[in-house]
Amino acid sequence: MVIENDLSKFKGLYIEIRKDENDNMRGLDFALRKFKRMIKDDELMVRLQEISHFTKPSAIKRDKKNRAKARMQSDMRKKR
Repeated sequence: MVIENDLSKFKGLYIEIRKDENDNMRGLDFALRKFKRMIKDDELMVRLQEISHFTKPSAIKRDKKNRAKARMQSDMRKKR
């Protein structure tokens, strides 16, 4: 099985699966896991969620502030 991540041909993410002599269902499961990981790493779903509906600027600021606060608290716990 050969897995490619060539974004020059297509817009977005894709995985090409070619059949080898050792091809079985495990290969398909592996490709699906790899594809899901690529989507998560690319934060594609997060971007789709953000543009799917309007978010008020005040809500964006509030979320940004809460994330910074949580990050600071996490850093303080790690330093102990």
